Amino acid sequence: MALAALLVAFGAGYMLWLRDSSLVAVDDVEVVGVTAGERERIVADLTAVAEQMTTLHVDRARIDEAATAYPTIKAVTVDPNFPHGMRIEVIERPPRLVVRGGGREVPVGSDGTLLAGVAVPDEDLPVLELDQVPAAGTLGGEPLEQALIVGAAPEPLLPLIEEVDHSSDYGVEVTLRGDIPVRFGSSAGAAQKWAAAAAVLADPKLDTLSYVDVRVPERPAAGGAGKPLQIAEPQA
Repeated sequence: MALAALLVAFGAGYMLWLRDSSLVAVDDVEVVGVTAGERERIVADLTAVAEQMTTLHVDRARIDEAATAYPTIKAVTVDPNFPHGMRIEVIERPPRLVVRGGGREVPVGSDGTLLAGVAVPDEDLPVLELDQVPAAGTLGGEPLEQALIVGAAPEPLLPLIEEVDHSSDYGVEVTLRGDIPVRFGSSAGAAQKWAAAAAVLADPKLDTLSYVDVRVPERPAAGGAGKPLQIAEPQA
């Protein structure tokens, strides 16, 4: 029994020593998925943090902390490869709209994060007009509500957004191509509200539409006395 206990203690001590030993030190780091923002700096910072670890002792919290310094990064996954490798996959936060104000234009992610340092994409993203664009961080108040609604828009509908507004009567209101306002209220249940709006817009029985109201997504409402329903891209 004493010998067995001694062997167990020795084995545990050896493993504790080995996990921080240079024999398993990380010196081959692969960072993938970085396409936006300060790419070279992101790769260098994540690599530097990883190289302070071993493949048997990975401090994922430290890697996450390094990643949070860059608004373009939504999350990272870490895959150590014994004995010396580590692969870090970056999941980016793509721009979903642009905020404009005070002479500045800044892309914004679907969660309202300002993607400072990222060039405004060439693609036609919805624009949210503000008196002043915050220097960094996340939008707040009504602009955040608007950003969360736009961020939840299905991909096929995102290019159809022409205007985003907020009113005391209807909360967030998104105007789609064809001058069709969609009333969302708050950002709560945004994905469910978009699904309800898409179902209304796809209804073949509707040929005119003055508004869509999805503030209660289980009971969407639509006004029919308006302009002809035309939200698709015009055919060449």
